[in-house]
Amino acid sequence: MWRVQSQAKRIQKELREMEFVGEELGGKVKVVVNGEQKVQRIEIADELMNMSEKENLERFLKQAMTSAISRSQQSASEKMKSVAKDLGIGL
Repeated sequence: MWRVQSQAKRIQKELREMEFVGEELGGKVKVVVNGEQKVQRIEIADELMNMSEKENLERFLKQAMTSAISRSQQSASEKMKSVAKDLGIGL
């Protein structure tokens, strides 16, 4: 059991330190999340800071966030499968 807890803590630390980027509009809207799916930063190109584009910006921001979180979740899943395999547990 100690081995499982140790590996789980190691994975949590690794995920916390990883960053996943979601981009829209060719990189004009970027969202960066860590492996815990916490938003680390949001970057918006100056040219998009126009109130007439507010609805589009909101939509692209949502899409970029969804993309970054999805990448983070995929990585976490792969790491957990690796640990399960090492422990002889099939996932």
